[in-house]
Amino acid sequence: MTQDDERERLVNYLSREIRDDKVLDAMRRVRRELFVPPQERLRAYEDRPLPIGEGQTISQPFIVALMTQALNLSGTEKVLELGAGSGYQAAILAELAREVVTVERVKSLADHARLTLKNLGCANVRVYLAEETLGWPAEAPYEAIMVTAAAPQVPPNLLEQLTVGGRMVIPVGSMWDQDLLLVVKKKKGFTANSLTPCRFVPLIGEGAWSDD
Repeated sequence: MTQDDERERLVNYLSREIRDDKVLDAMRRVRRELFVPPQERLRAYEDRPLPIGEGQTISQPFIVALMTQALNLSGTEKVLELGAGSGYQAAILAELAREVVTVERVKSLADHARLTLKNLGCANVRVYLAEETLGWPAEAPYEAIMVTAAAPQVPPNLLEQLTVGGRMVIPVGSMWDQDLLLVVKKKKGFTANSLTPCRFVPLIGEGAWSDD
């Protein structure tokens, strides 16, 4: 079975719970094997996280699809992603949004993600090395924010970077177990609905966890 066949099989598997055809088509187009180390490529289309170095992983495809579906992208949005990692999630978002800004704390991962995305022709993605402030305020506001690391609460400084009516998907909870929340910003405050229990690495920064 070729990797194209394996990718199609994975998408068919995901379609049992993921109902957004645009998300499924994006996952059909983006080659996950290009975002993992060579020794992991034979497992690229298993529905599981895989190591990418620096103690980090590429997320499980189901979680990637679920988080993307929850943002309900129309194609006009500027999207902020926290935690570029391998760049895979940014590549999926780039298929569905007008532009994507993604930040990563680990320089080697940011550099590698930037190169991979450039080589794939993802011209609407910008990769930045994360600073002390969460997110990327310099290019705010965003219509959608995806956070691929867990916070103890919804960080106020990320809400400030979101437009009124904008959506944010973020894992919220303890260091060990979280709920994946869909947050919608209102004129005053926000609403939050749980999508699924999950487990992510901690989000480091003001309004989240400290570096120690």
